[in-house]
Amino acid sequence: MATAPISLHERYKTDIEIAREAKKRPIMELAKDRLGIAAEHLEPYGHYKAKISLPFIKTLENKPDGRLILVSAITPTPAGEGKTTTTVGLGDGLNRIGKKAIICLREPSLGPCFGVKGGAAGGGYAQVVPMEDINLHFTGDFHAIGTANNLLAAMTDNHIYWGNALGIDPRRVTWRRVLDMNDRALRSIVSSLGGVANGFPREDGFDITVASEVMAIFCLSRDAADLRQRLGNVIAGYTRDKKPVRARDLKADGAMAVLLGEAIAPNLVQTVENNPALIHGGPFANIAHGCNSVIATRTALKLADYVVTEAGFGADLGAEKFFDIKCRKAGLKPAAAVVVATIRALKMHGGVAKDDLKTENLAALKKGMANLERHVKNVGKFGVPVVVGINRFSADTEAEIKLVREASAALGVEAVLCDHWALGSAGTEELARTVVRTIETKPSNFKPLYPDEMKLWDKVSTIARELYGASEVVADTAIRKQFSELQEGGFGHYPVCIAKTQYSFSTDPNLKGAPSGHVIPIRELRLSAGAEFVVVVCGEIMTMPGLPKVPAANSIEHDADGHIAGLF
Repeated sequence: MATAPISLHERYKTDIEIAREAKKRPIMELAKDRLGIAAEHLEPYGHYKAKISLPFIKTLENKPDGRLILVSAITPTPAGEGKTTTTVGLGDGLNRIGKKAIICLREPSLGPCFGVKGGAAGGGYAQVVPMEDINLHFTGDFHAIGTANNLLAAMTDNHIYWGNALGIDPRRVTWRRVLDMNDRALRSIVSSLGGVANGFPREDGFDITVASEVMAIFCLSRDAADLRQRLGNVIAGYTRDKKPVRARDLKADGAMAVLLGEAIAPNLVQTVENNPALIHGGPFANIAHGCNSVIATRTALKLADYVVTEAGFGADLGAEKFFDIKCRKAGLKPAAAVVVATIRALKMHGGVAKDDLKTENLAALKKGMANLERHVKNVGKFGVPVVVGINRFSADTEAEIKLVREASAALGVEAVLCDHWALGSAGTEELARTVVRTIETKPSNFKPLYPDEMKLWDKVSTIARELYGASEVVADTAIRKQFSELQEGGFGHYPVCIAKTQYSFSTDPNLKGAPSGHVIPIRELRLSAGAEFVVVVCGEIMTMPGLPKVPAANSIEHDADGHIAGLF
């Protein structure tokens, strides 16, 4: 039985307390009753989480696909938007109205959990459980991904040490080590110090695990064979005459695939209301492609009539990469999209300080609506019908809600008030019915924003102009030369993955609302030959974040009863 929701005026329990009180069903029982998966096709990790075997997934190939629904959001603010919470709430809402629905989420990274963002399991009565496990080590997937990444780094340096038969130029080793933690001290380092026994000193650095190309490969692979092929294509470095040296050349791809052999199977858990959820893979959308695994999504589409998934941060980042990278590579055709907004966040985009957000301010809300309007129009450019989900807070006034509804209607989309944090599926029943009605009455005409054959530079310019509202893209001569070399080297058909701040359409995190006419500066290019896209680093974005002045880790501990406290 699902945990009873609480009323609006009783919002005193923390997410972790609500999750701990949930009446969870044994995962083997839930899998059989809800999805028809027998115990022999599951690998349990305790009582409440399990991996679905790849051989079983292969038996689903000829089954028809369900409808795919993307949940995205407006540009993030400190006021909060609630994209993951809405994803869970919508999945629960669809099941409440009698639809067979599964949600697909990314796995949380330890970096934000101990940093400032917190966990990524939803919140209130719209979250996935077991919450502590999901937000911490879960089933060990991230450890496997980090280890596979670092094995290639170790084998690259080891090859150079033992004679360097492939002729790798130590100055052109491009493969970086990773760690699933925010640690700014490791962004740029010098490795192999201490004498000849330790190798050849060189400049190096770490990225966070979610930015690793292995993570991207993990999430874009269709099966184990595709995973092995993509890992072999990874470029670890270049020779002095700039010829690529791949993981396959170093004979590292087999061992990397072995390390990922168990991790590649998707993870099955449940919501607080005992509805099935697949949580697998976890690239960030500001520095990577921001979507859960293709294997998990395609499996869910075979097992359910509706699949609700999310893409990281605002629609300019997560949704764009979901459409242009994941859907393009996996042949997915989303049926609808939900753009999540809070009135608090919209007022912040309209210039209101965080401390003043509880006060009604229609003028600021109207100004901030420009951010929501651009995101709605951007998603529409992909041919996908849109619904706006207003994630309700207790301080929202009727006049403010009315303004958002009317402004959305002027764009030709419905805006639905949602109260899933406090009420669970009862708070998203209207959203679920609206999404189903939208799918049935407005057929999706999905198409990527740009064709494969468009030049790489033009792909970046198209995204910047069409989605960010920028006037131009700029780069120095060295970066432009890299574009030309990649284009001429046979990588011009790849999609681009733009790494930039999530806090603005521009590269200035302080520029709120819907700025236009700004310039997008390109600082760096990284070829992901295994994932098959080109990472375009813009502005001051870092692929290894740092901890804030007061990290969340300061408050995380075991209480007197041995329970985890401070995790949110």
